[in-house]
Amino acid sequence: MGEIRFGIDLGGTKIEIIGLFVSKSSMPKVSKIIYQKRIATPQGDYLATVRAVSDLVLNAEQALAKEYKKFLPGLVGVGIPGAISSKTGRIKNANSVCLIDKDLQGDLQRALTRPVKLANDANCFALSEASDGAAQGVDSVFGVIIGTGCGGGVVINGNVLNGINAIGGEWGHNPLPWMASDDTAMDCYCGLQGCNETFLSGSGLQAHFALRTNKQITAQEIVALAQQGDLHAEQMLADYTVWLAKGLASVINVLDPDVIVLGGGMSNVQRLYVDVPQIWHKWVFSDEVNTKLAPPMHGDASGVRGAAWL
Repeated sequence: MGEIRFGIDLGGTKIEIIGLFVSKSSMPKVSKIIYQKRIATPQGDYLATVRAVSDLVLNAEQALAKEYKKFLPGLVGVGIPGAISSKTGRIKNANSVCLIDKDLQGDLQRALTRPVKLANDANCFALSEASDGAAQGVDSVFGVIIGTGCGGGVVINGNVLNGINAIGGEWGHNPLPWMASDDTAMDCYCGLQGCNETFLSGSGLQAHFALRTNKQITAQEIVALAQQGDLHAEQMLADYTVWLAKGLASVINVLDPDVIVLGGGMSNVQRLYVDVPQIWHKWVFSDEVNTKLAPPMHGDASGVRGAAWL
């Protein structure tokens, strides 16, 4: 017994689809990627985007029909850079602005003549790692995105915690807690100052380094400089470690998750998995911290895999 699940990562520059064959005869479930394709996102064209997503699914099913005919049509989940408004049923908070205020779920369901599930891409990341990744088998997971932006998703007992306002896990737009006197609260695109995103995203790290040194270099280059012994870069990463420990401690104080999984470009900084757990107890309201901090098992593919698990 089994089923085919299609996961789609609808990004601002690319759309990726995978087909997962999921065996239902084993516990935990075993999944295997049987199809994968990536195309460019039609820039600023909503109708073309809907057609692109539906064509990807239909073309995938056509390619798989010979071997997997009895399991088709497949289930479809889509990870989006935004959320569905509980007030209007339309897309909100999307950095791909052509999606905003559109009935994307309804339009995809009509195009594919089947139910389609949508979720925030950070929620998809968390669900992937909770389902068959670094946090498989635990009760509660917080998935963190620290890349160009800063987001998060919560999975409880295998289910995404969407929230009544569809912003479950959106810690990026909480303020960095316990700020030191020499921490600079920068403006955030959301209209506030000092958000976690302005400190913990890769672009936030880059902005703080530029403020200190007048050097405009990428987060990846800052990490490389620190590894080479550059004192400014090393101090920057040391401060970033403290910021991340504080930000995650505030999550532990509220959610108390079994596992926190890091995703996005900054999740590749290996020292974080050692250094952050060594200090986050300073801000956690407990005599011990048993939460595990883990890298993603599925790397860059985790978001699209999570969409398939919706």
